[in-house]
Amino acid sequence: MEFQDISLIEGYHAHVYFDETTVEQAKALCEEAGKLFQVTVGRMHHKNVGPHPSWSCQLAFDRTNYADLLSWLALNRKSLTILIHPLTGNDLKDHTDYALWMGEPQALKLDVL
Repeated sequence: MEFQDISLIEGYHAHVYFDETTVEQAKALCEEAGKLFQVTVGRMHHKNVGPHPSWSCQLAFDRTNYADLLSWLALNRKSLTILIHPLTGNDLKDHTDYALWMGEPQALKLDVL
C-alpha cells in the first residue's frame, strides 16, 4: 500500500452548505469561525459554485487550525452539512478520496474539477 505524506497538504477548505432556510445560521457560523480561528471566510454564495451542489460559504485554513476548527464545527454546525478537504494540488482527489463530511454527504459535480 502506498501512503501519502502530509507535506502534500498546503491547506484546507471547509465548505458550509446552506439554503434559504439556513442562510442566517450558516452566516453566523462562518462569521464566528472567522473571529475565533485564523480562517479566511469566503463569500456567501447564494448559487451553486464549482462542484458544490448547494449554496455554500468557504472557510480556508491551515494545518495548525485543523483539529480545533473541526472540533468547534462538529459542536456548532447543528443541521448544516460541511465538506472538509485538503489542498494537495489534485482537485479531484481532494474533493473525493481525501474529503470528509459533517452531516449528510452530497453528490458533487465532479466533471468541473
